Amino acid sequence: MVSLLSWTLPITEKNLTWLSDFQLQGFTNTEDYNICLFFIFLLIYLLTLSGNILIIAVVRSHRHLHTPMYFFITNLSLLEIWYISTTVPKLLSIFVSNDHRVSFQWCFAQLYMFHGLGMTECALLAVMSLDRYMAICNPLRYTTIMNEKMCKQLALLCWAYGFMAATIPLMFTITVPFCGLRHINHYFCDLAPLLSLACGSTSLNTTVNACVIGFATMFNFLLILVMYINIMISIIRMKSNTSRGRAFSTCSSHITVVVLFYTTAFTVYANPKGAHSVDYDKMFALIYAMFTPLLNPVIYSLRNKEVKTALKKVIKNLCANWNNY
Repeated sequence: MVSLLSWTLPITEKNLTWLSDFQLQGFTNTEDYNICLFFIFLLIYLLTLSGNILIIAVVRSHRHLHTPMYFFITNLSLLEIWYISTTVPKLLSIFVSNDHRVSFQWCFAQLYMFHGLGMTECALLAVMSLDRYMAICNPLRYTTIMNEKMCKQLALLCWAYGFMAATIPLMFTITVPFCGLRHINHYFCDLAPLLSLACGSTSLNTTVNACVIGFATMFNFLLILVMYINIMISIIRMKSNTSRGRAFSTCSSHITVVVLFYTTAFTVYANPKGAHSVDYDKMFALIYAMFTPLLNPVIYSLRNKEVKTALKKVIKNLCANWNNY
């Protein structure tokens, strides 16, 4: 009897441990291309890290870039580094080791970080539009209102808002009873794939999640829209074409980032769910979770003369130091 208990107890504990894990299915029918995909995504990941780190370093090392706009750009670059690091390392390990398991704790930590950073980016993009509104529509009061203290408070508000809002869908999802094999049809732990594994009704969870994420995205999107309507009115009223071009050029990078971010986010979270929507969701999620963080530093460096000038100086200094060695 004792020997029987000693034999069955480890098996039970092992089964409970296995049941506490999830299986990320990732991208189906790509087994023959895993190594190739690994190196492609690894290259994108390294380019994203280096590009955003370079933006932060350039802004911090050039005093003429110590302005509110570039302060928020460095916050955005820091966010993008964290954002892509939330999902891509596990995806890379799946390609190499073919180990699709993810623990219960890590799955919900990933869910929380992903949505916390996503809602923080929504708020940060809205604050950046407010900064452009103040600079163009109220230039005489701009430096007084958008001082260093105000910028830090706005940035802190964005981060606190994003992660506090993300606790609501987290708490409503973590209490859901999961059953079956726990195979998540995605390459990271997201709300919809997780709730599809629930044993009972998830209508309340779906409603609450939609309200929280919908408010976080739409409120900030409408704020951005209102800011740019006022900006466009102010630009049209300018008499000089040079002033109009200069004013619009300071907004063009931010507009491009906003369009890229919201287009992909709306495609995933606002489109009707059809029979083939899961595969499309994976592809669009890959765009805003991986390619948007990659493109942001490129957009801000290529479309901004001050950043390009600072980057050229950094590269020139690096080359000079290399030649000295």
